[in-house]
Amino acid sequence: MTDTTVDLVVLGGGSAGYAAALRAAELGSSVVLIEKDKLGGTCLHRGCVPTKTLLHAAEVADDAREGAAYGLRTTFDGVDVPGLLKYKDGIVNKAYKGLQGLIKSRGITVVDGKGTFVGPNTVVVGDDRYLGTDVVLATGSYSRSLPGLAIEGRVITSEQALGLEWIPESAIVLGGGVIGVEFASVWASFGTKVTIIEALPSLVPAEDPWAQKLFERAFRKRKIAFSTGVRFAGVTQDESGVTVTLEDGKSFSADLLLVAVGRGAATAGCGFEEAGLNMDRGFVPTDERLRTNLPHVYAVGDIVPGLQLAHRGFQHGMFVAEEIAGMNPAVIPDSLIPKITYSDPQIASVGLSEAKAIEVHGVDNIETLLYDLGGNPKSQILRTAGGVKAIRVKNGPVIGVHLVGARVGDLIGEAQMIVGWEAHPEDVAPLVHAHPTQYEAIGEAMLAMAGKPLHVHN
Repeated sequence: MTDTTVDLVVLGGGSAGYAAALRAAELGSSVVLIEKDKLGGTCLHRGCVPTKTLLHAAEVADDAREGAAYGLRTTFDGVDVPGLLKYKDGIVNKAYKGLQGLIKSRGITVVDGKGTFVGPNTVVVGDDRYLGTDVVLATGSYSRSLPGLAIEGRVITSEQALGLEWIPESAIVLGGGVIGVEFASVWASFGTKVTIIEALPSLVPAEDPWAQKLFERAFRKRKIAFSTGVRFAGVTQDESGVTVTLEDGKSFSADLLLVAVGRGAATAGCGFEEAGLNMDRGFVPTDERLRTNLPHVYAVGDIVPGLQLAHRGFQHGMFVAEEIAGMNPAVIPDSLIPKITYSDPQIASVGLSEAKAIEVHGVDNIETLLYDLGGNPKSQILRTAGGVKAIRVKNGPVIGVHLVGARVGDLIGEAQMIVGWEAHPEDVAPLVHAHPTQYEAIGEAMLAMAGKPLHVHN
């Protein structure tokens, strides 16, 4: 057995792990990065990036289908699946090669293989041991299923859906959260008849109820069916398709079932509990500075309870590297991390929902304002409906911004600045927003909230 001692050992090469490795190397540390699969993790290879390539292709398909609305003679004749997969894989491979080059240029030692944390500061890979002054655990997440629901045959997860070599004529999506509605959106644009099943009372249940209602209205208009408020009971399948039954006895049939019920922490078999790490349902609890209960051992990304977002993991990784270096970085709470659902329409949000704002500040101490995208010329050019919901403390800062509509994910940057810097509407209202742009909608909302509305609101 060979021992290698470095400043930092990182277990996991996804968004959180490689960010920690890169920042630590930047700050002068010697780093070993251990990854059993490919650098970039779920986000690059099986999640964010490939999914968004399909969503962009779906947007192009919709534009082709609806060309007459723009005065164009276009048609949508179907999907060239090999061409679609080539486009997706090309984007992923280019990013992967770039990441490999970046890691190499920083002098980071990459170890290919399954790592097991054995404590107190050691990760074992095969017959080799890697000892760090500090250790960062970043093993990521996996697609969950429900008890007794086997992923096999025509019952698939998002990983299999990304590599599907055919477009289903019909599909059932189990789960109306981000992953479920994004795949439903893609397939509907490609001509699939889609039904979403969500046990909670509404689609996108993590979003503000105002956003949920606008989103469901848009999906109905797109003829994407959904059943909410009744739990899944079971599924049967044969060579021709699947039949899903709900607890109220209703059943739905389709070519396949996509299971999109969330993601679990990929910590099983990593040695965490055996090494004395505190665990909670597979996750690794930390304090606000991402320290575990073991000295000099940190956890980052999807294995830490909270939002499971690649950019959260990336921020975690940079934070921990700077924390280890004694730089005392600022803690970024989950409420200040932007969320985007990349379906059609998109949902983007940052800060508190109205319900959470009331819980924190009291119903008499908050104000909300709605701005309809009907008053935004660029949104009309894009033929999208939706709006902006802004929430502020009375006579105080904006504490939440919620957006619904095509491409509104591109607007979340300004909203994040407003909420993150605790700006008052009166601070933002004087800033000139270029015309015609969608981000004018945020400017209009701030103008109205500052008491000088110009266009359509409420």
